[in-house]
Amino acid sequence: MTSLTQRKNDHLDIVLNRATSAKKISTGFEKWRFEHCALPELNLDEIDLSTSLFGRRLNAPLLISSMTGGARRATAINQHLAEAAQALGLAMGVGSQRVALESDENQGLTRALRAYAPDIVLMANLGAAQIAAKQGIDYARRAVESLGADALIIHLNPLQEALQHGGDRNWCGVINAIEKTVAALSVPVVIKEVGSGLSVSVAHQLAQAGVAMLDVAGAGGTSWAAVEGERAVSAHDRAVAMAFTDWGIPTATALHDLHQALPTMPLIASGGIANGIDAAKAIRLGASLVGQAAGVLHSATASSEAVVDHFKVIIDQLRVACFCTGSASLSQLREARLVAQEP
Repeated sequence: MTSLTQRKNDHLDIVLNRATSAKKISTGFEKWRFEHCALPELNLDEIDLSTSLFGRRLNAPLLISSMTGGARRATAINQHLAEAAQALGLAMGVGSQRVALESDENQGLTRALRAYAPDIVLMANLGAAQIAAKQGIDYARRAVESLGADALIIHLNPLQEALQHGGDRNWCGVINAIEKTVAALSVPVVIKEVGSGLSVSVAHQLAQAGVAMLDVAGAGGTSWAAVEGERAVSAHDRAVAMAFTDWGIPTATALHDLHQALPTMPLIASGGIANGIDAAKAIRLGASLVGQAAGVLHSATASSEAVVDHFKVIIDQLRVACFCTGSASLSQLREARLVAQEP
């Protein structure tokens, strides 16, 4: 097993099985509350949750977000996620394809994945450090082509890399590499953080680079600082990492601020999305799409049916939130009254 694969295995084990004593930051969604509509004048079953992404229809505004693991488990996980996305008409983004591109351990990230989900919006994924390397554009093209993907996600994880043993420490030239990748690819490029959020200033840089969509991936969900603290090889490294477990921009804050600053930029809300009410709040705050990864990981290790059941709950919660705000569609939900709570 390669060191990269072992790292991914460690990540999966920690997220699935290990509780930490890390400080926890809130997503910020609890600071917002919908005004309840006691007279919705709607048929619950006729509420339209459909939307579109890159010209393709989605049955609900949900993205099965990027996750990965050790090679053997990842193959099954990715199959379960793809089959569920196909069954429900949702979008899917795969985890980092670095291991698949640099070794024989493809983690199920081949055209076989597209065969499980021929009709969905499927997004490839590489890290910014790989994009900024000399082979970055070649990697980007291969990542997209190997899946038959509809878009490429480039993930930004500077905090994780800074805390990770053997992480990529040189982040010079990343924005230039992103701009070149956008120009070189025939599919849209999506930029996502991995749990620390995107600031308005960074979002402006990315918009100028020509990216098609931003995933705010804010704080409040999985803390990769805590994960790397659990993986630390020394007491020193653990102490450094654990100080950053509540670092970042809360998801709701990042989403609100980015939508205000860049109202025409399509946004994905991810980072601690717990249920369909959080999803509804995210859409009201400016998200085009809502992503979840760690929240569905246990189901993904079990079966595609378990993943389907998981997301059916979120979809029904979102539908009821629309109903109880008097919203017949997502466009109406975006106009629903959402009140900031007193501190």
